[in-house]
Amino acid sequence: MIRIVITDDHPLLMEGLKNILAQQDDFEIVNCYASSSDLFLGLKKDQADILLLDINLSDSNSLDIIEELIHKYPDMRIIMLSVHNEFAVINSALQKGAYGYIQKNANIEEIISGIEFVLQGKKFLCKQTKSVMDKKSQSDLKVIPKLTRREKEILVEAASGLTTPQIAEKLFISPHTVESHRKNLIVKFKTSNLTTAIKLALEYGIIRA
Repeated sequence: MIRIVITDDHPLLMEGLKNILAQQDDFEIVNCYASSSDLFLGLKKDQADILLLDINLSDSNSLDIIEELIHKYPDMRIIMLSVHNEFAVINSALQKGAYGYIQKNANIEEIISGIEFVLQGKKFLCKQTKSVMDKKSQSDLKVIPKLTRREKEILVEAASGLTTPQIAEKLFISPHTVESHRKNLIVKFKTSNLTTAIKLALEYGIIRA
């Protein structure tokens, strides 16, 4: 039996996926979790061959936990479930060690094929995602930049419309420090301004609107 764990913070999607996959003779749905914290707790007792992982959970960006999951459970294959279909997001997931990337509106046959592929040690992309990877632009970010906790805080506050002095006051840091982080963010996102960096961060699920 292929042991599968599903982690998604959308109850209807998770329950639907669970019920459909459970109908496959060689699939066993070991457990379902709605958050990364529940997932890490559950994996201590629930062994899995496949983890179907929502890319944006309520308590974390799943791209940030892929490497930790692989380190702790090297025999478990991770397939990302996502509504994001941008090259940088897909490439980041694969670079970090995910074996598959499937759009949430893909049909169930693609999900089943993805599970079978990754168990053979092969990478799997659904049709929509494969099309994006095949047509990628050289101007796209290759991977999503890794941000510090403070940089994420600056992005969130800037996205809400706060100015540099207001961010400095709210976070109890100097305006100079805020400006330094803003410049670093522009460099990391390879943009000419922070507005575009904020737009990309929202698109990639690094911060939420």
